[in-house]
Amino acid sequence: MQDDTPATAELIAQARSWLAEDPDPETREELGKLIDAEDIPELRARFAGTLQFGTAGLRGELGAGPMRMNRSVVIRAAAGLAAYLKGKGETDGLVVIGYDARHKSADFARDTAAVMTGAGLRAAVLPRPLPTPVLAFAIRHLGAAAGVEVTASHNPPRDNGYKVYLGDGSQIVPPADAEIAAEIDAIASLHDVPRPESGWETLDEAVLEAYLARTDAVLSPGSPRTARAVYTAMHGVGKDTLLAAFARAGFPEPVLVTEQAEPDPDFPTVAFPNPEEPGAMDLAFATAARTTPAPDLVIANDPDADRCAAAVKTGPGDADWRMLRGDEVGALLAAHLVKRGAQGTFAESIVSSSLLGRIAEHAGLPYEETLTGFKWIARVDGLRYGYEEALGYCVDPEGVRDKDGITAALLLAELASELKEEGRTFLDLLDDLALRHGLHATDQLSVRVEDLSLIADAMRRLREQPPTELAGLPVSKAEDLTRGTETLPPTDGLRYTLDGARVIVRPSGTEPKLKCYLEVVVPVADRAALPEARTRATDLLAAIKRDLSAAAGI
Repeated sequence: MQDDTPATAELIAQARSWLAEDPDPETREELGKLIDAEDIPELRARFAGTLQFGTAGLRGELGAGPMRMNRSVVIRAAAGLAAYLKGKGETDGLVVIGYDARHKSADFARDTAAVMTGAGLRAAVLPRPLPTPVLAFAIRHLGAAAGVEVTASHNPPRDNGYKVYLGDGSQIVPPADAEIAAEIDAIASLHDVPRPESGWETLDEAVLEAYLARTDAVLSPGSPRTARAVYTAMHGVGKDTLLAAFARAGFPEPVLVTEQAEPDPDFPTVAFPNPEEPGAMDLAFATAARTTPAPDLVIANDPDADRCAAAVKTGPGDADWRMLRGDEVGALLAAHLVKRGAQGTFAESIVSSSLLGRIAEHAGLPYEETLTGFKWIARVDGLRYGYEEALGYCVDPEGVRDKDGITAALLLAELASELKEEGRTFLDLLDDLALRHGLHATDQLSVRVEDLSLIADAMRRLREQPPTELAGLPVSKAEDLTRGTETLPPTDGLRYTLDGARVIVRPSGTEPKLKCYLEVVVPVADRAALPEARTRATDLLAAIKRDLSAAAGI
Protein backbone atom coordinates (compact mmCIF):
# COMPACT_ATOMS: atom_id res chain seq x y z
CA MET A 1 0.00 0.00 0.00
CA GLN A 2 1.34 3.42 -0.94
CA ASP A 3 1.55 6.47 1.30
CA ASP A 4 -1.66 8.49 1.13
CA THR A 5 0.10 11.74 0.26
CA PRO A 6 -1.65 14.59 -1.57
CA ALA A 7 0.45 13.86 -4.68
CA THR A 8 -0.61 10.21 -4.66
CA ALA A 9 -4.25 11.12 -4.14
CA GLU A 10 -4.03 13.58 -7.04
CA LEU A 11 -2.47 10.92 -9.27
CA ILE A 12 -5.21 8.40 -8.43
CA ALA A 13 -7.86 11.05 -9.10
CA GLN A 14 -6.24 11.87 -12.44
CA ALA A 15 -6.22 8.18 -13.39
CA ARG A 16 -9.89 7.75 -12.38
CA SER A 17 -10.82 10.79 -14.48
CA TRP A 18 -9.04 9.32 -17.51
CA LEU A 19 -10.68 5.95 -16.86
CA ALA A 20 -14.14 7.51 -16.89
CA GLU A 21 -13.60 8.77 -20.45
CA ASP A 22 -11.73 5.78 -21.93
CA PRO A 23 -13.86 4.21 -24.71
CA ASP A 24 -11.77 1.03 -24.98
CA PRO A 25 -12.70 -1.95 -22.75
CA GLU A 26 -9.14 -3.33 -22.92
CA THR A 27 -7.35 -0.20 -21.72
CA ARG A 28 -10.14 0.49 -19.20
CA GLU A 29 -9.51 -2.92 -17.65
CA GLU A 30 -5.74 -2.37 -17.72
CA LEU A 31 -5.96 1.02 -16.02
CA GLY A 32 -8.58 -0.17 -13.54
CA LYS A 33 -6.22 -2.91 -12.34
CA LEU A 34 -3.38 -0.40 -11.89
CA ILE A 35 -5.67 1.86 -9.84
CA ASP A 36 -7.00 -1.02 -7.73
CA ALA A 37 -3.46 -2.24 -7.06
CA GLU A 38 -2.35 1.34 -6.31
CA ASP A 39 0.66 0.73 -8.55
CA ILE A 40 1.96 4.25 -8.09
CA PRO A 41 5.27 3.87 -10.02
CA GLU A 42 3.43 2.56 -13.11
CA LEU A 43 0.67 5.16 -12.81
CA ARG A 44 3.31 7.89 -12.55
CA ALA A 45 4.89 6.60 -15.76
CA ARG A 46 1.51 6.57 -17.55
CA PHE A 47 0.52 10.06 -16.32
CA ALA A 48 3.91 11.82 -16.37
CA GLY A 49 2.65 14.01 -19.21
CA THR A 50 1.15 13.35 -22.63
CA LEU A 51 2.55 11.80 -25.80
CA GLN A 52 3.87 14.81 -27.69
CA PHE A 53 2.44 15.48 -31.12
CA GLY A 54 5.25 16.58 -33.42
CA THR A 55 6.43 16.40 -37.02
CA ALA A 56 6.42 12.60 -36.77
CA GLY A 57 2.84 12.79 -35.44
CA LEU A 58 2.48 10.39 -32.53
CA ARG A 59 4.35 7.19 -31.81
CA GLY A 60 4.60 5.17 -28.63
CA GLU A 61 3.88 2.01 -26.73
CA LEU A 62 0.30 0.74 -26.64
CA GLY A 63 -1.44 0.94 -23.27
CA ALA A 64 -3.70 3.00 -21.03
CA GLY A 65 -2.98 6.59 -20.05
CA PRO A 66 -1.87 9.80 -21.77
CA MET A 67 1.75 8.64 -22.16
CA ARG A 68 0.72 5.60 -24.21
CA MET A 69 -0.88 5.03 -27.61
CA ASN A 70 -4.58 4.24 -27.16
CA ARG A 71 -8.00 5.19 -28.45
CA SER A 72 -8.35 8.13 -26.05
CA VAL A 73 -5.07 9.66 -27.25
CA VAL A 74 -5.97 9.02 -30.89
CA ILE A 75 -9.44 10.56 -30.55
CA ARG A 76 -7.89 13.69 -29.07
CA ALA A 77 -5.31 13.81 -31.87
CA ALA A 78 -8.02 13.43 -34.50
CA ALA A 79 -10.14 16.14 -32.89
CA GLY A 80 -7.13 18.47 -32.79
CA LEU A 81 -6.41 17.82 -36.46
CA ALA A 82 -10.07 18.43 -37.35
CA ALA A 83 -10.07 21.73 -35.46
CA TYR A 84 -6.83 22.76 -37.19
CA LEU A 85 -8.24 21.98 -40.64
CA LYS A 86 -11.46 23.87 -39.97
CA GLY A 87 -9.41 26.80 -38.69
CA LYS A 88 -7.63 26.82 -42.05
CA GLY A 89 -10.97 27.06 -43.87
CA GLU A 90 -11.36 23.36 -44.67
CA THR A 91 -14.93 23.25 -43.39
CA ASP A 92 -15.97 20.47 -45.80
CA GLY A 93 -12.54 19.01 -46.57
CA LEU A 94 -11.84 15.33 -47.18
CA VAL A 95 -9.52 13.43 -44.82
CA VAL A 96 -8.20 10.10 -46.14
CA ILE A 97 -7.24 7.50 -43.53
CA GLY A 98 -4.95 4.52 -43.99
CA TYR A 99 -3.72 1.94 -41.53
CA ASP A 100 -1.32 -0.99 -41.21
CA ALA A 101 -1.87 -4.39 -39.58
CA ARG A 102 -0.55 -3.58 -36.11
CA HIS A 103 -2.50 -4.08 -32.91
CA LYS A 104 -5.27 -1.44 -32.67
CA SER A 105 -4.53 0.12 -36.09
CA ALA A 106 -8.01 -0.60 -37.47
CA ASP A 107 -9.61 0.79 -34.27
CA PHE A 108 -7.54 3.98 -34.46
CA ALA A 109 -8.48 4.43 -38.13
CA ARG A 110 -12.17 3.99 -37.38
CA ASP A 111 -12.02 6.44 -34.46
CA THR A 112 -10.33 8.99 -36.70
CA ALA A 113 -13.04 8.62 -39.35
CA ALA A 114 -15.74 9.04 -36.70
CA VAL A 115 -14.13 12.18 -35.27
CA MET A 116 -13.71 13.77 -38.70
CA THR A 117 -17.33 12.98 -39.57
CA GLY A 118 -18.52 14.37 -36.24
CA ALA A 119 -16.57 17.57 -36.90
CA GLY A 120 -18.40 18.10 -40.21
CA LEU A 121 -15.50 17.02 -42.40
CA ARG A 122 -15.66 14.20 -44.93
CA ALA A 123 -13.72 11.04 -44.15
CA ALA A 124 -12.65 8.14 -46.36
CA VAL A 125 -10.87 5.04 -45.09
CA LEU A 126 -8.70 2.80 -47.27
CA PRO A 127 -10.37 -0.58 -47.91
CA ARG A 128 -7.99 -2.64 -45.75
CA PRO A 129 -4.45 -2.51 -44.28
CA LEU A 130 -2.27 -1.20 -47.12
CA PRO A 131 1.22 0.27 -47.57
CA THR A 132 1.73 3.82 -46.32
CA PRO A 133 2.63 5.08 -49.84
CA VAL A 134 -0.87 4.13 -51.02
CA LEU A 135 -2.25 6.58 -48.44
CA ALA A 136 0.26 9.27 -49.45
CA PHE A 137 -0.79 8.76 -53.09
CA ALA A 138 -4.51 8.79 -52.26
CA ILE A 139 -4.35 12.24 -50.63
CA ARG A 140 -3.42 14.01 -53.87
CA HIS A 141 -5.31 11.58 -56.10
CA LEU A 142 -8.57 12.33 -54.27
CA GLY A 143 -7.89 16.02 -53.67
CA ALA A 144 -8.00 15.60 -49.88
CA ALA A 145 -7.31 18.32 -47.35
CA ALA A 146 -5.29 15.94 -45.20
CA GLY A 147 -4.41 12.31 -44.62
CA VAL A 148 -3.71 10.12 -41.62
CA GLU A 149 -1.74 6.89 -41.60
CA VAL A 150 -1.98 4.69 -38.50
CA THR A 151 1.40 2.96 -38.33
CA ALA A 152 4.50 2.58 -36.23
CA SER A 153 6.52 1.62 -39.31
CA HIS A 154 9.37 -0.64 -38.18
CA ASN A 155 9.03 -0.13 -34.42
CA PRO A 156 8.64 -3.11 -32.02
CA PRO A 157 5.29 -4.96 -31.82
CA ARG A 158 4.13 -3.15 -28.68
CA ASP A 159 4.17 0.25 -30.46
CA ASN A 160 1.78 2.09 -32.73
CA GLY A 161 1.73 5.55 -34.25
CA TYR A 162 -0.21 8.26 -36.05
CA LYS A 163 1.29 10.04 -39.04
CA VAL A 164 -0.36 13.19 -40.46
CA TYR A 165 -0.12 14.53 -44.01
CA LEU A 166 -1.57 17.74 -45.40
CA GLY A 167 -3.21 18.20 -48.79
CA ASP A 168 0.05 18.45 -50.72
CA GLY A 169 0.66 14.80 -49.86
CA SER A 170 3.65 15.54 -47.64
CA GLN A 171 4.02 14.91 -43.93
CA ILE A 172 3.51 17.91 -41.66
CA VAL A 173 6.38 20.26 -40.79
CA PRO A 174 6.54 23.26 -38.42
CA PRO A 175 4.54 25.30 -37.68
CA ALA A 176 1.64 22.94 -38.53
CA ASP A 177 2.75 20.40 -35.91
CA ALA A 178 2.70 22.96 -33.10
CA GLU A 179 -0.63 24.39 -34.27
CA ILE A 180 -2.23 20.93 -34.31
CA ALA A 181 -0.69 20.15 -30.91
CA ALA A 182 -2.25 23.35 -29.50
CA GLU A 183 -5.68 22.27 -30.79
CA ILE A 184 -5.20 18.85 -29.15
CA ASP A 185 -4.29 20.49 -25.84
CA ALA A 186 -7.43 22.63 -26.03
CA ILE A 187 -9.74 19.58 -25.87
CA ALA A 188 -11.06 19.48 -22.32
CA SER A 189 -12.97 16.20 -22.40
CA LEU A 190 -13.57 13.34 -24.81
CA HIS A 191 -17.25 13.80 -24.06
CA ASP A 192 -16.96 17.05 -26.06
CA VAL A 193 -15.84 15.17 -29.19
CA PRO A 194 -18.77 13.92 -31.34
CA ARG A 195 -18.17 10.43 -32.72
CA PRO A 196 -21.06 9.19 -34.84
CA GLU A 197 -21.38 5.49 -35.63
CA SER A 198 -21.42 6.03 -39.41
CA GLY A 199 -21.23 8.68 -42.11
CA TRP A 200 -17.77 8.11 -43.54
CA GLU A 201 -16.81 6.30 -46.73
CA THR A 202 -14.84 3.07 -47.01
CA LEU A 203 -12.96 3.32 -50.28
CA ASP A 204 -13.04 0.47 -52.81
CA GLU A 205 -10.21 -1.04 -54.84
CA ALA A 206 -10.22 1.86 -57.31
CA VAL A 207 -7.76 3.89 -55.22
CA LEU A 208 -5.32 0.96 -55.09
CA GLU A 209 -5.75 0.39 -58.83
CA ALA A 210 -4.92 4.04 -59.46
CA TYR A 211 -1.79 3.73 -57.32
CA LEU A 212 -0.73 0.54 -59.14
CA ALA A 213 -1.31 2.19 -62.52
CA ARG A 214 1.03 4.94 -61.38
CA THR A 215 3.78 2.48 -60.40
CA ASP A 216 4.17 1.56 -64.08
CA ALA A 217 5.39 5.10 -64.74
CA VAL A 218 8.63 4.64 -62.76
CA LEU A 219 9.99 2.16 -65.34
CA SER A 220 11.34 2.85 -68.81
CA PRO A 221 9.11 1.54 -71.62
CA GLY A 222 10.68 -1.56 -73.11
CA SER A 223 13.31 -1.97 -70.41
CA PRO A 224 14.38 -5.55 -69.55
CA ARG A 225 12.30 -7.20 -66.82
CA THR A 226 14.26 -10.42 -66.20
CA ALA A 227 15.61 -10.06 -62.66
CA ARG A 228 14.48 -12.75 -60.23
CA ALA A 229 13.91 -11.64 -56.64
CA VAL A 230 13.27 -13.17 -53.25
CA TYR A 231 10.90 -10.93 -51.26
CA THR A 232 10.01 -10.52 -47.61
CA ALA A 233 7.18 -8.35 -46.34
CA MET A 234 8.62 -8.59 -42.79
CA HIS A 235 5.18 -9.59 -41.39
CA GLY A 236 3.76 -6.34 -42.78
CA VAL A 237 1.28 -5.19 -45.41
CA GLY A 238 3.50 -4.98 -48.51
CA LYS A 239 3.10 -8.42 -50.10
CA ASP A 240 -0.10 -8.10 -52.14
CA THR A 241 0.68 -4.61 -53.43
CA LEU A 242 4.25 -5.46 -54.37
CA LEU A 243 3.26 -8.70 -56.12
CA ALA A 244 0.58 -6.84 -58.06
CA ALA A 245 3.06 -4.12 -59.09
CA PHE A 246 5.66 -6.69 -60.22
CA ALA A 247 3.04 -8.64 -62.18
CA ARG A 248 1.80 -5.49 -63.97
CA ALA A 249 5.39 -4.59 -64.86
CA GLY A 250 6.11 -8.05 -66.27
CA PHE A 251 8.83 -9.14 -63.86
CA PRO A 252 9.10 -12.78 -62.77
CA GLU A 253 6.98 -13.33 -59.67
CA PRO A 254 9.17 -12.83 -56.60
CA VAL A 255 9.76 -15.87 -54.40
CA LEU A 256 8.17 -15.16 -51.02
CA VAL A 257 9.74 -15.65 -47.62
CA THR A 258 6.68 -17.57 -46.51
CA GLU A 259 7.38 -17.29 -42.77
CA GLN A 260 7.15 -13.47 -43.06
CA ALA A 261 4.73 -13.07 -45.97
CA GLU A 262 1.44 -12.45 -44.14
CA PRO A 263 0.66 -9.58 -41.76
CA ASP A 264 1.28 -10.45 -38.11
CA PRO A 265 1.28 -7.67 -35.50
CA ASP A 266 3.47 -9.76 -33.17
CA PHE A 267 6.32 -10.04 -35.73
CA PRO A 268 7.21 -13.49 -34.39
CA THR A 269 10.35 -14.20 -36.45
CA VAL A 270 12.30 -10.99 -35.79
CA ALA A 271 13.48 -9.10 -32.73
CA PHE A 272 12.72 -5.82 -34.51
CA PRO A 273 10.74 -5.74 -37.81
CA ASN A 274 13.35 -3.59 -39.55
CA PRO A 275 15.51 -4.96 -42.39
CA GLU A 276 18.47 -3.01 -40.97
CA GLU A 277 18.40 -4.85 -37.63
CA PRO A 278 20.74 -7.82 -37.07
CA GLY A 279 19.07 -11.12 -37.97
CA ALA A 280 16.01 -9.58 -39.62
CA MET A 281 17.09 -10.77 -43.10
CA ASP A 282 18.22 -14.27 -42.06
CA LEU A 283 15.05 -16.01 -43.29
CA ALA A 284 15.25 -14.12 -46.59
CA PHE A 285 18.83 -15.27 -47.12
CA ALA A 286 17.84 -18.84 -46.22
CA THR A 287 15.04 -18.68 -48.80
CA ALA A 288 17.44 -17.30 -51.40
CA ALA A 289 19.89 -20.14 -50.70
CA ARG A 290 17.32 -22.83 -51.52
CA THR A 291 15.77 -21.05 -54.51
CA THR A 292 16.60 -22.28 -58.03
CA PRO A 293 17.49 -20.74 -60.30
CA ALA A 294 19.46 -18.50 -57.93
CA PRO A 295 17.78 -15.10 -57.47
CA ASP A 296 19.47 -11.93 -58.68
CA LEU A 297 18.54 -9.93 -55.60
CA VAL A 298 16.70 -10.07 -52.29
CA ILE A 299 14.15 -7.33 -51.60
CA ALA A 300 12.58 -6.46 -48.25
CA ASN A 301 9.95 -3.97 -47.19
CA ASP A 302 9.45 -2.82 -43.64
CA PRO A 303 5.98 -3.53 -42.12
CA ASP A 304 4.20 -0.52 -43.69
CA ALA A 305 6.18 -0.91 -46.95
CA ASP A 306 7.41 2.66 -47.22
CA ARG A 307 11.02 1.48 -46.92
CA CYS A 308 12.88 -0.88 -49.22
CA ALA A 309 16.02 -2.93 -48.56
CA ALA A 310 18.09 -4.91 -51.03
CA ALA A 311 20.72 -7.63 -50.71
CA VAL A 312 23.09 -9.08 -53.30
CA LYS A 313 25.09 -12.26 -53.80
CA THR A 314 28.77 -11.77 -52.98
CA GLY A 315 30.14 -15.24 -53.69
CA PRO A 316 29.35 -18.81 -54.76
CA GLY A 317 28.21 -20.09 -51.35
CA ASP A 318 24.60 -20.28 -50.19
CA ALA A 319 25.40 -17.89 -47.34
CA ASP A 320 27.17 -15.36 -49.53
CA TRP A 321 24.52 -12.64 -49.43
CA ARG A 322 25.09 -9.09 -48.25
CA MET A 323 22.54 -6.51 -47.25
CA LEU A 324 23.29 -3.24 -49.04
CA ARG A 325 23.45 -0.14 -46.92
CA GLY A 326 20.72 2.42 -47.51
CA ASP A 327 23.33 4.80 -48.90
CA GLU A 328 24.46 2.18 -51.43
CA VAL A 329 20.90 1.63 -52.65
CA GLY A 330 20.44 5.42 -52.75
CA ALA A 331 23.48 5.79 -55.01
CA LEU A 332 22.45 2.87 -57.26
CA LEU A 333 18.98 4.32 -57.85
CA ALA A 334 20.46 7.76 -58.50
CA ALA A 335 22.94 6.38 -61.04
CA HIS A 336 20.13 4.47 -62.75
CA LEU A 337 17.93 7.56 -63.01
CA VAL A 338 20.83 9.66 -64.33
CA LYS A 339 21.57 7.07 -67.03
CA ARG A 340 17.89 7.19 -68.02
CA GLY A 341 18.15 10.96 -68.46
CA ALA A 342 16.14 12.02 -65.42
CA GLN A 343 15.80 15.79 -64.98
CA GLY A 344 15.08 17.70 -61.78
CA THR A 345 16.55 18.09 -58.34
CA PHE A 346 18.20 15.23 -56.48
CA ALA A 347 17.82 15.60 -52.71
CA GLU A 348 18.75 13.81 -49.53
CA SER A 349 18.90 14.39 -45.78
CA ILE A 350 22.08 15.60 -44.08
CA VAL A 351 22.65 12.16 -42.51
CA SER A 352 22.84 10.45 -45.91
CA SER A 353 25.96 9.92 -48.01
CA SER A 354 27.50 12.90 -49.78
CA LEU A 355 27.94 10.62 -52.82
CA LEU A 356 24.51 11.71 -54.11
CA GLY A 357 25.79 15.27 -54.41
CA ARG A 358 28.78 14.06 -56.43
CA ILE A 359 26.53 12.03 -58.75
CA ALA A 360 24.19 14.99 -59.29
CA GLU A 361 27.07 17.42 -59.88
CA HIS A 362 28.69 15.08 -62.42
CA ALA A 363 25.35 14.85 -64.25
CA GLY A 364 24.78 18.62 -64.13
CA LEU A 365 21.66 18.23 -61.98
CA PRO A 366 20.50 20.43 -59.08
CA TYR A 367 21.15 18.98 -55.62
CA GLU A 368 19.77 19.85 -52.18
CA GLU A 369 20.43 18.71 -48.63
CA THR A 370 17.62 18.80 -46.06
CA LEU A 371 17.00 17.99 -42.44
CA THR A 372 16.30 14.36 -41.55
CA GLY A 373 12.94 13.02 -42.68
CA PHE A 374 10.90 12.81 -45.85
CA LYS A 375 8.71 15.60 -44.57
CA TRP A 376 11.62 17.84 -45.62
CA ILE A 377 12.90 15.93 -48.66
CA ALA A 378 9.43 15.82 -50.27
CA ARG A 379 9.18 19.62 -50.11
CA VAL A 380 12.27 20.33 -52.21
CA ASP A 381 11.35 22.43 -55.25
CA GLY A 382 11.51 20.51 -58.51
CA LEU A 383 12.25 17.22 -56.75
CA ARG A 384 12.97 14.33 -59.11
CA TYR A 385 14.59 11.89 -56.70
CA GLY A 386 15.04 11.90 -52.95
CA TYR A 387 16.45 9.39 -50.52
CA GLU A 388 17.43 8.89 -46.91
CA GLU A 389 19.97 6.37 -45.61
CA ALA A 390 17.32 4.63 -43.47
CA LEU A 391 16.10 2.73 -46.57
CA GLY A 392 13.72 5.45 -47.76
CA TYR A 393 13.49 6.32 -51.48
CA CYS A 394 11.18 8.65 -53.39
CA VAL A 395 11.45 7.73 -57.07
CA ASP A 396 8.11 9.16 -58.26
CA PRO A 397 7.51 12.44 -56.41
CA GLU A 398 4.62 13.40 -58.68
CA GLY A 399 2.77 10.27 -57.56
CA VAL A 400 3.92 9.84 -53.94
CA ARG A 401 5.56 12.71 -52.06
CA ASP A 402 7.03 10.40 -49.49
CA LYS A 403 9.26 7.35 -49.38
CA ASP A 404 7.77 4.41 -51.24
CA GLY A 405 9.10 0.89 -50.84
CA ILE A 406 7.00 -0.51 -53.69
CA THR A 407 8.17 1.78 -56.52
CA ALA A 408 11.74 1.68 -55.19
CA ALA A 409 11.64 -2.13 -55.41
CA LEU A 410 10.42 -1.91 -59.02
CA LEU A 411 13.23 0.44 -59.99
CA LEU A 412 15.81 -1.80 -58.31
CA ALA A 413 14.45 -4.80 -60.22
CA GLU A 414 14.72 -2.85 -63.48
CA LEU A 415 18.32 -1.87 -62.71
CA ALA A 416 19.18 -5.45 -61.76
CA SER A 417 17.67 -6.62 -65.06
CA GLU A 418 19.71 -4.15 -67.12
CA LEU A 419 22.93 -5.09 -65.33
CA LYS A 420 22.11 -8.81 -65.71
CA GLU A 421 21.91 -8.39 -69.49
CA GLU A 422 25.41 -6.86 -69.35
CA GLY A 423 26.73 -9.69 -67.19
CA ARG A 424 27.13 -7.27 -64.28
CA THR A 425 25.70 -6.75 -60.79
CA PHE A 426 24.93 -3.98 -58.30
CA LEU A 427 28.42 -4.48 -56.86
CA ASP A 428 30.02 -3.74 -60.23
CA LEU A 429 28.06 -0.50 -60.52
CA LEU A 430 29.07 0.49 -56.98
CA ASP A 431 32.70 -0.08 -58.00
CA ASP A 432 32.20 2.20 -61.01
CA LEU A 433 30.84 4.94 -58.74
CA ALA A 434 33.79 4.56 -56.34
CA LEU A 435 36.27 4.91 -59.21
CA ARG A 436 34.54 8.02 -60.51
CA HIS A 437 33.76 9.81 -57.25
CA GLY A 438 35.92 8.16 -54.56
CA LEU A 439 34.90 5.36 -52.24
CA HIS A 440 32.13 6.70 -50.01
CA ALA A 441 31.71 4.37 -47.03
CA THR A 442 29.11 4.93 -44.33
CA ASP A 443 28.30 3.38 -40.98
CA GLN A 444 26.16 4.14 -37.98
CA LEU A 445 26.68 4.09 -34.24
CA SER A 446 23.20 3.58 -32.81
CA VAL A 447 22.56 3.27 -29.09
CA ARG A 448 19.12 2.17 -27.85
CA VAL A 449 18.35 3.29 -24.27
CA GLU A 450 15.68 2.69 -21.65
CA ASP A 451 16.47 5.98 -19.91
CA LEU A 452 16.11 8.94 -22.29
CA SER A 453 18.25 11.12 -20.02
CA LEU A 454 21.29 9.16 -21.25
CA ILE A 455 20.75 10.64 -24.71
CA ALA A 456 20.47 14.17 -23.33
CA ASP A 457 23.63 13.60 -21.27
CA ALA A 458 25.57 12.43 -24.33
CA MET A 459 24.47 15.45 -26.39
CA ARG A 460 25.36 17.81 -23.53
CA ARG A 461 28.78 16.17 -23.11
CA LEU A 462 29.56 16.58 -26.81
CA ARG A 463 28.43 20.20 -26.79
CA GLU A 464 30.49 21.09 -23.72
CA GLN A 465 33.58 19.17 -24.85
CA PRO A 466 33.45 18.66 -28.63
CA PRO A 467 36.08 16.26 -29.98
CA THR A 468 39.09 17.91 -31.63
CA GLU A 469 39.98 14.79 -33.59
CA LEU A 470 38.46 11.42 -34.45
CA ALA A 471 40.46 8.44 -35.77
CA GLY A 472 43.49 10.70 -35.89
CA LEU A 473 41.73 13.08 -38.27
CA PRO A 474 41.46 16.67 -37.00
CA VAL A 475 37.95 18.11 -36.70
CA SER A 476 38.08 21.13 -39.00
CA LYS A 477 34.53 22.28 -38.26
CA ALA A 478 32.12 21.54 -35.39
CA GLU A 479 28.53 22.74 -35.86
CA ASP A 480 25.72 22.79 -33.33
CA LEU A 481 22.70 22.41 -35.60
CA THR A 482 20.30 23.80 -32.99
CA ARG A 483 21.49 27.19 -34.26
CA GLY A 484 20.59 26.32 -37.85
CA THR A 485 22.85 26.95 -40.86
CA GLU A 486 22.64 29.04 -44.02
CA THR A 487 20.64 26.29 -45.69
CA LEU A 488 19.05 24.37 -42.80
CA PRO A 489 16.54 25.34 -40.10
CA PRO A 490 17.47 24.55 -36.48
CA THR A 491 17.41 20.91 -35.35
CA ASP A 492 18.77 18.99 -32.38
CA GLY A 493 22.01 17.68 -33.83
CA LEU A 494 25.77 18.08 -34.08
CA ARG A 495 27.89 17.91 -37.23
CA TYR A 496 31.65 17.40 -37.37
CA THR A 497 33.62 17.90 -40.58
CA LEU A 498 36.99 16.15 -40.86
CA ASP A 499 39.52 15.75 -43.66
CA GLY A 500 37.87 13.03 -45.72
CA ALA A 501 35.16 12.25 -43.19
CA ARG A 502 31.91 13.54 -41.69
CA VAL A 503 30.00 12.75 -38.49
CA ILE A 504 26.45 13.73 -37.47
CA VAL A 505 25.00 13.00 -34.03
CA ARG A 506 21.28 13.32 -33.26
CA PRO A 507 18.56 11.81 -31.08
CA SER A 508 16.13 9.64 -33.07
CA GLY A 509 12.77 11.27 -33.69
CA THR A 510 10.82 8.01 -33.50
CA GLU A 511 12.73 5.63 -31.19
CA PRO A 512 14.65 5.84 -27.89
CA LYS A 513 18.00 5.92 -29.69
CA LEU A 514 21.03 8.14 -30.05
CA LYS A 515 22.13 7.95 -33.68
CA CYS A 516 25.55 8.82 -35.02
CA TYR A 517 26.02 8.83 -38.80
CA LEU A 518 29.56 8.33 -40.06
CA GLU A 519 30.99 8.76 -43.56
CA VAL A 520 34.53 8.51 -44.92
CA VAL A 521 35.65 9.23 -48.47
CA VAL A 522 38.77 7.44 -49.74
CA PRO A 523 40.20 8.34 -53.18
CA VAL A 524 40.64 5.38 -55.55
CA ALA A 525 43.29 5.49 -58.28
CA ASP A 526 42.14 2.46 -60.26
CA ARG A 527 40.15 -0.77 -59.97
CA ALA A 528 43.12 -2.62 -58.48
CA ALA A 529 43.18 -0.13 -55.60
CA LEU A 530 39.59 -0.80 -54.54
CA PRO A 531 40.33 -3.58 -51.98
CA GLU A 532 42.92 -1.44 -50.21
CA ALA A 533 40.54 1.56 -50.22
CA ARG A 534 37.79 -0.58 -48.66
CA THR A 535 40.14 -1.79 -45.92
CA ARG A 536 41.20 1.79 -45.24
CA ALA A 537 37.56 2.93 -45.08
CA THR A 538 36.57 0.08 -42.75
CA ASP A 539 39.47 0.85 -40.39
CA LEU A 540 38.67 4.56 -40.37
CA LEU A 541 34.97 3.99 -39.64
CA ALA A 542 35.81 1.63 -36.77
CA ALA A 543 38.24 4.13 -35.28
CA ILE A 544 35.78 7.04 -35.62
CA LYS A 545 33.07 4.93 -33.99
CA ARG A 546 35.40 4.07 -31.08
CA ASP A 547 36.59 7.65 -30.52
CA LEU A 548 33.11 9.14 -30.87
CA SER A 549 31.67 6.63 -28.41
CA ALA A 550 34.33 7.64 -25.87
CA ALA A 551 33.70 11.36 -26.45
CA ALA A 552 29.94 10.95 -25.99
CA GLY A 553 30.30 8.63 -22.99
CA ILE A 554 28.08 5.96 -24.53
